[in-house]
Order: sequence, then C-alpha cells, then structure tokens
Amino acid sequence: MTAINKAVVIGAGVMGSGIAAHLANAGVSVVLLDMEKALADAGVARQIKAGGFMDPAFASRIVTGSTSDDLGLAADADWIVEAIAERLDVKQALYKALEPLRKRGSIVSSNTSTIPLSALTAGLPDSFAADFLITHFFNPPRRMRLLEVVEGPKTRPEAGAAIRDFGDRALGKRVVSCRDTPGFIGNRIGNYWIAAAQNEAIRLGLDVEEADAVISKPFGIPSTGIFGLLDLVGIDLIPLVMRSLQGALPPSDAIHGYDAEPPLIARMIAENRIGRKSGAGFVRLSADRKSRDVTDLTTGDYRPIKPVASESLEAAKGDARALMEHSGLGGRYAAVVMAKTLAYAASLVPEIADGPDAVDDAMRAGYGWSEGPFELIDRLGAGWLASRLSAHGLAVPAYLSLAAERGGFYSVADGRRMCLLPDGSTRPVHRTEGAITIADLSLAGAPVADYGCAALWDLGDGVACLEFRTKMNTFSDALLGAIHAAIEVVKVRFKALVIGSDTALFSAGADLRVFLDTVEKGGPEALGPFIDRGHAAFKALKYAPFPVVGAPAGLAFGGGCEILLHCDAVQAHAELSIGLVETRIGVIPGWGGCKEMLIRQYAMPAAPHGPVAPAIAAFNLIAPARVSGSAFEALSLGFLRATDGVTMNRDRLLADAKRKALELVPGYVPPDKPQFALAGPSGASAIRNILDGEAIAGRATAHDRAVGGALIEVLTGGATADPLKPLGEDDVTALEKSAFIDLLGTPETIARLKHMLATGKPLRN
Repeated sequence: MTAINKAVVIGAGVMGSGIAAHLANAGVSVVLLDMEKALADAGVARQIKAGGFMDPAFASRIVTGSTSDDLGLAADADWIVEAIAERLDVKQALYKALEPLRKRGSIVSSNTSTIPLSALTAGLPDSFAADFLITHFFNPPRRMRLLEVVEGPKTRPEAGAAIRDFGDRALGKRVVSCRDTPGFIGNRIGNYWIAAAQNEAIRLGLDVEEADAVISKPFGIPSTGIFGLLDLVGIDLIPLVMRSLQGALPPSDAIHGYDAEPPLIARMIAENRIGRKSGAGFVRLSADRKSRDVTDLTTGDYRPIKPVASESLEAAKGDARALMEHSGLGGRYAAVVMAKTLAYAASLVPEIADGPDAVDDAMRAGYGWSEGPFELIDRLGAGWLASRLSAHGLAVPAYLSLAAERGGFYSVADGRRMCLLPDGSTRPVHRTEGAITIADLSLAGAPVADYGCAALWDLGDGVACLEFRTKMNTFSDALLGAIHAAIEVVKVRFKALVIGSDTALFSAGADLRVFLDTVEKGGPEALGPFIDRGHAAFKALKYAPFPVVGAPAGLAFGGGCEILLHCDAVQAHAELSIGLVETRIGVIPGWGGCKEMLIRQYAMPAAPHGPVAPAIAAFNLIAPARVSGSAFEALSLGFLRATDGVTMNRDRLLADAKRKALELVPGYVPPDKPQFALAGPSGASAIRNILDGEAIAGRATAHDRAVGGALIEVLTGGATADPLKPLGEDDVTALEKSAFIDLLGTPETIARLKHMLATGKPLRN
C-alpha cells in the first residue's frame, strides 16, 4: 500500500488551504501551490487565523510555491490533491502538466463535488486514470469528518485502498465510498434538504426563528437550523450548487421541484446580504450592535429578532413524529420538508450507494445530523412515513415500501447491526475495521457490571472499559462509588482498565448542582466528604495494581481533567479540549489537579528548575483556566505527557487506548508516591507579583485575586512550607481541600456558581 509521506495540494483557496493544513495536522510534509506564491502564503495565513491547524506550529510543515515555477515539487509526492476552480478544461490542463512530472504510482485526486470522474479522466492516458480518484472533503477540512471517495473503472484498487486507509487513520475521516453520480451522497441529499427547507419556509411565510427551531433539535440536526446554516456556508453558494445539480440530473429528479434562486434570495445576493462572510445574511447585528436583526421572509426586510413562539413545537415536546403530525404552521413546515427529504433519500438507493448505512454516514459526518435519513425514518416509523406520503399524494419510493413491510431499514442479528438492501437482502452495517465502540459491544451482550451511572465493559484480551453515563459525564457520589466498584472487579477479572465511551465529550467535571445544593443545605464544610471521596477515587485509580488508560474525546474539564491526570497514560482524540477550569466558578482544582500539574511541570521536557518555577508554570495554566485547542496543544501545555498517544479518528479511540493499556501490562507496577519541595512564602510572593500585574492591567477582578491567592498558597505549600522539608501527596491535597471549601464560603464564588448553572457562562465579579 502506498505510504503518504509527502503531499502536494494545488489551489490555495478556502478548501485547498484547509486540506493542506489538515494534511500537516496528520504529520505529512506538504507543498501548497497556487498561481502565485503570494496566494499560497495567504492560504497558510488564512488557516492559522481560522484554526485549520491543530497546533499553529504545524504551519511549518507546509512549503508554498507557484504552479508556474514550482510544479516540479510534485515530482516526489505520494499524493497530489487538486483543489482548483470547478472548470473541466482548467483541471485537465493541470493533469496533463502533472503527468510527465509525477512519479509512477503517485496518487492524484480532485476535490471536485460537481464534475464526474469520467469527465475528469476523459482523453487522459490509462496510466493517469489508474492513479486518479476523487477525494471530496467538506469544509472546514479539519472539523468536518466526511471524506467522500469516488473511484473510476480504471482506478487501481491499491490507490483507492491507500487513500481510504490514510483518510481514516491519519486524517480521522469517516470515509464513504461513493458512486460517480452528481453531488455524490452528502451534497445530493443535503442540497435538496436545504432547498426544500429554504423554499418551503418562504412559501409559508414562516419566521426564521421558528424555521430554525423546527428543523433542528427535534430531528437531531444542528441548532443552526436551515437559515443559520445558509448564513454559515454563504447564501450565494447554494444557487450555484443547485443549478449545477439541476443541470446534471434528469428532469424527473425531485431537485427540479425547487427554485435554485427564489426572488428573496436573488435580492439578498444583489444587496450583498450573503451571510457571515459579508456581515449580513438572514441574521445580522443591529445598527447599535447591541442585538441582532433577522430577515422577514415575507417582506425581505430586517426586523428585531424575537424569541421562538411555536405552537407546534410546544405541543410536540421534542418528538419529531408528533411535530410532523401537528396542524400548526411549524408542524406543516416540518412535515413537508422532512417527509420530502427522507423520501428523496430513499429514492436514491441504490443509485448513489448500495445501502442505507453509507447515506447515513455521509449525512452524520458531512452535515452534523445525529441520525442519518434512514435512521431517522426508522425512528419515525417506515410504515408511518409511507402512509403519510401516500395520504398527501406523494410518491412512496419502492425502497421505503420494502422497509415498511420489513419493519425498518436496520435490525440486529447475532449481536450485529444489519441493514436492509433494496433487493430485500440484508448485510452487516459497514464498520471501521478494528474499531471498538460501546454501541457495538452493547449489541453483542451486556456489560460486565452495570452501576446505573456507569458500566464496565469487556474490550477483550483482558482489558476492561469503564463507561460514564451521567449527564455530560459529570461526577456524582454515585459515579465516584462506581469507580471504586469497578477497580475491585478489574483486580479479579482483568489486567488493565480503559476509561472512555462513545459520547461526544469525556467529562465536564464535577456536578455543579451537587456543590450548590450541598453548600446551601449544610454550608461549605458539608462538601468535605464529597471532596474526600473524589480524592480517594482518583488515588485508587492512580495506585491500582493494573495500568489505567484514559481515552478522552471532546472536552475534559475540571474533574474530567483531574481523573486523566491520575491515569498511567492517556490516549486522546486529536480534537481534545482539556483544562482545569475551576477558577471560572471561583474555586481551584480540588481533586488533585494542583499537585498533579506540579508533578507534570517537573517532568516537562524543558523542566523548570527550583521550587518556584514549576509553581509559576502551574499557576499560569490554572489561574486563567487555560484549555487546549487540541490534543497536540495539550501536549505542549503539559496536560498530556510526551508518552501519551493521539488518535486522529474518533472511531478508533477505544481500540487505540486498549492497545496502549496492553503495552503497559508486562511488568507493571504502580507509580511511586511523590514528594514536593514547595517554595513556601518566598515563592508565593513571586507569584503574587504576577497576579498583581494582571489586576493592574485590568485582566483580573477582585475575586480573581482572591481565587488566585488561594491557588498560590496551594502551589507553594502554604505559610509553613520549606523547600528543604518536602511535603507528601496527602499534604498537598489537604491544602487543595481547605482552599476549595474556603472559597465556597464566599458570596462571590456562590454568585459565579449560580450564574454558570443558569447560563452556562462564567461570571466576572
């Protein structure tokens, strides 16, 4: 299989530069070319500003140049990605220039979403066609998981296999193999859905606010809804894509049932109201910049935005089927948009894919839907949808009728999820080879132990997995108890433990409601036992007689970060956001975060010397509640160690964590208990100078200074600390507990806590 060590991206626009940045994230040496080197340089700068790099330092992995002077840099590339204008003649001219330069066996792909592969390779040598395919990324390439791959009849199987494997493992993509049809899968269905939602809302004279609320949460669609999505992608882009699809598809296709550019959209484009990129779209900042205005879909003019008022939403209470059955305006809108979209998806199989799973994968990974169209049909009921379509005089696709007869598109057999194919047969749903998910384990059998708030699963080969099941995986008394119970099971039945799950986030930390309720009922001292139980649970993991590997994804804040700091190793998803954020609610880390960060700072590759420097480094992370923008940044900050691993593909996280746990098993012994030579009062004075400087600069409030002062006392060992008399681990955690309780006795911290619970945002007081 071709190894991808060097890639050349040609075209430094938004997509091309984004692809180049993400290839750099994967550790590849990248050349980015455009007509002028300055354009390529601008593309790199754009990605640094937009966050296309998981670490800004990765920009150094990209060399820029021009196609006129530097095309020869493609000579030793393993993969050449073309991301230039959607013009067949321009693309083919580039391919002809590349063919004599590139090395044999190098892979060439186009990021096109509108031109068929058959047209791209027409008239080109078979040697080129054998190495050519389409790799359609979604924007932004770092964030959007979908990678659609289209191979032609002459494409070497090895070339397709190499790109699919690299896209999966190195780029972290949900790779979906597509047929060479217009729009492939994601944009074929997604653009029909956008057109239906846009045009039907205008036809019905719906409020933008209600339309976005209806076509979002009830159907597992991102909260941007439809008009928020249009503002995000660009209102001017959709008519271009729609016309392209309508030009490529026969008149019988349902895409022709909607206007590519209704009069309201034409007016908005003429007035440069094209979304976020122009500063005004369906929503804009008001003239005084203190509120937002929204477009009235009837008049086309702006009016003040207003709270959502929907009789249909209130009646449905989040149930999608009840919403579609409601006679109110929102219900009628939901019914026509989603029924037509789901019917359209069902009508396209097997034209665009051989089964429903590829379609569902594409819509989840490319459009952020929590369920794909066929999963959503099963939730609504295939028979119910078919009956509804028929009752309203709409065609019922044969595939949907078949699913209605069989009870749905998906079923479970022998512990595996199966999907129904258009010919009436079934096959297992496509799964990432080698991946492990809790969802798949749950189909095959029950957990080893079920604690309600958590479950212990058998990953095989002597490795267990502790899955958290609380809201946002927050820590409660019950969950802390489950950790102790799981440790006892693992001691007897397993040789290693992984902590992780399938959920979008690892843990948001302690349950803040527990904090507030406990303090209001018994005062801050009543929290002492809860803090002690957290310390005990995390220390039990740290000193367990078997290796413990954390497998975080999404976010790991507060206690979620602290439990990872106590693990022997971490295998993190690349998009991990991790940090000790307790100062945002007016406290400091209370479950060992301070002492573990001191240990980490001593162990950093360029470790600071003396007792003060590690305390300063830890203070500069904890006091401002620093969080990482990725796992790679977490490595540089010290939340992860150099020996910890990073997984690019979320689907592979548990499998990679299991592998790391097994590596630690031979000869495993728990870590030694640390000793801390803390700086004491003299070191505390040095750090207070930093805090005072922040206050003078206006970056620290009065309560920030109080919280920072408590943190300084912990990090430097308190008033009696002496660097010549080391403190033990329990001494430092006792300082943490005392400071935590004292701060919860202040009205300012209680105000911060209440504000966070009410709004989800920190209060500056």
